[in-house]
Amino acid sequence: MTTGAWDIVLLGGASGIGKSRAAARLARESGAFVVEFDDVVSAIQEITTAGQHPDLHHFNTLPDSAELPATQVLDLQIATARALEPAVLGVVRNRLTVNVPAVIEGDYLTPAAAARAMHEGTAAGRRVQAVFLHEADAGQITANYAEREPEYGIQTHRAEVSARFSHWLGDQARRHALPVVDCRPWDSLPARLHAALHAAG
Repeated sequence: MTTGAWDIVLLGGASGIGKSRAAARLARESGAFVVEFDDVVSAIQEITTAGQHPDLHHFNTLPDSAELPATQVLDLQIATARALEPAVLGVVRNRLTVNVPAVIEGDYLTPAAAARAMHEGTAAGRRVQAVFLHEADAGQITANYAEREPEYGIQTHRAEVSARFSHWLGDQARRHALPVVDCRPWDSLPARLHAALHAAG
């Protein structure tokens, strides 16, 4: 068991809000390493088909999600996240066998999966915590995408979906009594993340 406040942190939140940066800093400050759940999602998609697991392949089979209403894309994103909950638990269960702290971050970490992972961690005598980052402003997410991926132009539709998904994740996290932390102001985010994890622990 590690000497900090946790052994595993699940850091969830929508795309384009700064999760990866926050996860890297949290891991660096805590002597942990980062597990990017997006890598797991890509691996699962490589070994499955839309026929086998349709909810895992919505965005591989759509001609262009940017042509769909944001509400419809959000529904597909939520369906994908829920379909991936067993994979989240699989990653956590594997990490519970290793005595090295880890930050698991990704868009598709649901509060329901996080709550169950925390319960399993307690049963195993390990400290699993979860926190969800939130960004309500689609304009800010658009700016984040523009800075991170300038080659794709201004991604307003994608940012709108991400803002809606962020609201959904926040609502679900509160239902499971999990902390939700606003991404901004950026300068104080690391301190606020640590405070949320300390309070939850």
